[in-house]
Amino acid sequence: MLRELLSGSGGIDPSSLAGAAGLPNDRAALAALFAQLQQAMNKADDGIDWSVALRQGEERAASAQTQITDDERARFDQAFQVASLWLDEAVDFSSLPQTPEVLTRRAWVSATMAIWSQLAEPVALSISDALTRVMTEQAPEEMRSMIAGASRMMRGIGGALFAMQLGQVVGQLATEVVSGGDVGIPLLDDGRAVILPQNAAEFGAGLDIPDDQVELYLAVRELAHARLFRHARWLRLHLITAITAFARGIDIDTDRLEQLAEGFDPSNTEELRNAVVSGALIRPKSEAQQAALDRLETMLALVEGWVDAATADATSRLPKSDAVAESIRRRRASGGPAESAFATLVGLELRPRRLREATAMWRAVTEAVGVEARDALWAHPDLLPTSADLDDPSGLVARLTGADSAEATAEDEFDQALEQLLRGETPAAPGEEGEPPKG
Repeated sequence: MLRELLSGSGGIDPSSLAGAAGLPNDRAALAALFAQLQQAMNKADDGIDWSVALRQGEERAASAQTQITDDERARFDQAFQVASLWLDEAVDFSSLPQTPEVLTRRAWVSATMAIWSQLAEPVALSISDALTRVMTEQAPEEMRSMIAGASRMMRGIGGALFAMQLGQVVGQLATEVVSGGDVGIPLLDDGRAVILPQNAAEFGAGLDIPDDQVELYLAVRELAHARLFRHARWLRLHLITAITAFARGIDIDTDRLEQLAEGFDPSNTEELRNAVVSGALIRPKSEAQQAALDRLETMLALVEGWVDAATADATSRLPKSDAVAESIRRRRASGGPAESAFATLVGLELRPRRLREATAMWRAVTEAVGVEARDALWAHPDLLPTSADLDDPSGLVARLTGADSAEATAEDEFDQALEQLLRGETPAAPGEEGEPPKG
């Protein structure tokens, strides 16, 4: 069946199949699609060829990109220099060893695809395995051995389709992100800061704010994000491992997949597309997975909240800094089609849900103990605030200022004196038992 489909003589309309998968359906794209699927069928191993995702993403990103001009390079070079000086006053992290960069959309895809592939691979393998399992269980007895032998081929084809979808999603994201840290997770190497001038210009176009202020604010924000991940070297691996572990726990609803297979109409793939886009094929989260998601969202909120607070302090000289910050918050809250698609592909929304609480908490900590003590909390994951601290920062502030220790000492002394009284003992007064009287 698969060979007939890929040879073009099957009963499924290739353009409908591409549309259901969220892939372009022009003639050249379809030819490339089927060539890649045929190559996946003939692979010797069962791994996923993520170079397909890279090619798809670069092509999608390059379709409407403009080249970076010398004027844009000069403007952002100057913005990064000023941003670094301002940030030195607002954070306790040293400046970056690498010079910040400006990238085209295509270059951003190339620089970040390795991380996207790492995050998406567990889900891709889960989908391929579920498809093979359903086919094996539903096939007649005499065909099961044949299907079992074709499992590697099925994994290759399923992985290739998923890689193409990922490439389309990341390629679309490249038209929306303004900087390396815009998505919230560390997509670049530690110490690397980048801005996409084309997207930055589109972001600032409708804000009625001078371009130089928008560019400077974005430069400060990107440097703050990059400095944080370079200083807290454990943070990058911690986040990526948490996201990968969450994705690995995703399970496909084989019952729903069987229902789709039984009622599948080759001439109408809309139902299949809706199931894929809506995430209906993914089972509800288990309790363990929900707990892991809560911890991950708290960590994402802590990162983004710290970046917001540090950026606000560093850009206090900018007349329109609050307006730019509010525009970024609204943009993050609303999300975009590419972000929603990636949430479907990986099963995780990357927008921190508790960002405002995290920003307020970091501001309270800064006012209570200063920048140096605040940033020292990033030295180890055990030192970071918890979800409860986001609900009520006062407990965290008390611990950091030592107020809770003094209160605990006073309570201990009171409890000890009360216990002596209940036992009929009179606590020693100053000057008794050899203690010199005070005063």
